[in-house]
Amino acid sequence: MTTPSSIRFEMQGGLAIVSLAQPTRGNPFDGDFSRDFKQVFSELWDTPNLRAVLLRADGDNFSFGGDLKTFYPLRANLAPLVRRWTADLHMGLQRAWQLPVPVVAAVQGWAMGGAAALLAGCDVVLAGESTRIGSAFAKIGFSCDSGSSATLTARMGPARARRFVLLGEVLSSQEAQQAGLIDRIVPDTELQAHAMALALELAEGPTVAYGEIKRLFLRAGSAHLESQLEDEALTLARVSATADAQEGIAAQVERRKPVFRGC
Repeated sequence: MTTPSSIRFEMQGGLAIVSLAQPTRGNPFDGDFSRDFKQVFSELWDTPNLRAVLLRADGDNFSFGGDLKTFYPLRANLAPLVRRWTADLHMGLQRAWQLPVPVVAAVQGWAMGGAAALLAGCDVVLAGESTRIGSAFAKIGFSCDSGSSATLTARMGPARARRFVLLGEVLSSQEAQQAGLIDRIVPDTELQAHAMALALELAEGPTVAYGEIKRLFLRAGSAHLESQLEDEALTLARVSATADAQEGIAAQVERRKPVFRGC
């Protein structure tokens, strides 16, 4: 596998360890990350003897989600950028979530926006006690992407997921577990060890059975994942062209309260 710039990849026996590797930037979802994520998870489909995946992140935080500092100078013409980035990111997410092996996520610190959707699509999610998971899309005048409408609904139920996104909520690890967004809470200092132990345990399990279980539950969902991701991408591109979306980005970067006009 060629080495991407924003993600670190290694194999430990049949376990693939995929790490978000831009900790000083908060592991943002940007053009490089979208491209690298698609590359890594596309190539995992062709990795011999793959038995499980551990998805983790370097640094104090899992990911702050979309890179608003990149959006800021381009905010008057975001729609083409959104379409380019989501073309890579959403394809990568499909390849990740549909892998026929278990995917374990280890989440520390903050996981915001698209990062919440990413972890929600994983099979088992472990979080540290101090973890915070939020959806800030509406707070900056954006609709959601990264499969939020599909994965959050699958984990939280439609009404709870809709409220989470509409109100731009930030959940503690305990609240996220109660809502179904994460599966296990462990002490912060033990998160990586617990996640590694679980991923290795799954890597030693009945891989074909795991893959078929995943396939059946994906098929049981109320919406087709591919069409939902495309709808999200095109909707976000339309919304990004609104004055409110441009104001939301500017306010966030300029550290002030946004003034939305409803258009």
